[in-house]
Amino acid sequence: MKKLCFTLLALSMPFLSIAGEAKVTWKDFNDYRDVHPANEVKGAYHKRVAKQFEKHISKLAKQLPEGYTLNVTFDDIDLAGDSRMNMQDIRVIKPIYFPRLTISYTVQDKSGATVSSAEKLVLKDMSFMDRIKRGRETSFYYEKQLLSEWFEDKVLVKTSA
Repeated sequence: MKKLCFTLLALSMPFLSIAGEAKVTWKDFNDYRDVHPANEVKGAYHKRVAKQFEKHISKLAKQLPEGYTLNVTFDDIDLAGDSRMNMQDIRVIKPIYFPRLTISYTVQDKSGATVSSAEKLVLKDMSFMDRIKRGRETSFYYEKQLLSEWFEDKVLVKTSA
């Protein structure tokens, strides 16, 4: 199984003293449950998914204390919606096609000690379409919401103690 590893450094803003680092590891996109493009070239779509998720995880990691590292591995991805291949390739978003991400993660402090971790943690939102969309974000909105909620509920709680 191929593994791709991308390291993102969260850039600290001059007026903030918090700035964690994020490291994201990807498995082979062809092995993920549903990362099928609707009307894009497969390779370009996979790169766009990776870039969007990495950017979001990096943004989340900025909330960690300075010197902390958030390591996230995407074990499986099932994007919201379902790809339909007919006259026009489209992704249909319906409540039955809810987003599901399986991740493994660790949060390490300055000394390298593990503060928080989990293996094969399944993040899903079966009522994702019942919520009001907030903000202007459109690309992978539901998956980013899953990651944000996980980060607030599981990661920030343990690093702020």
